[in-house]
Amino acid sequence: QVQLVESGGGLVQPGGSLRLSCAASGSRFSIYPMGWYRQAPGKQRELVARITTGTSTNYPDSVKGRFTISRDNAKNTVYLQMNSLKPEDTAVYYCNGVPPWVVSNNVYWGQGTQVTVSS
Repeated sequence: QVQLVESGGGLVQPGGSLRLSCAASGSRFSIYPMGWYRQAPGKQRELVARITTGTSTNYPDSVKGRFTISRDNAKNTVYLQMNSLKPEDTAVYYCNGVPPWVVSNNVYWGQGTQVTVSS
């Protein structure tokens, strides 16, 4: 059974920091690249951080230098440290495999965690 549970979101002022966590169940975690995605109202979901099964990471320019993804394979957990947050980072954040995991012919998504950056 695959399950992804995101946590750590909240309301933060511009320039602040948050650390998101994602606990994964199932046997896929340690053998798949993982990522953090976000979806803002009215926008498509986008990948904002990717990590290989080891420690190699990738970020789009919009978050590079501010976001850091990491993983703990022993705990089946992936993290996203977000610093210098901006209002445009406001979105629901999801973790998933890269590409996203498919369960019973459907792309699986957890419930996500809301991040709101506002003064």
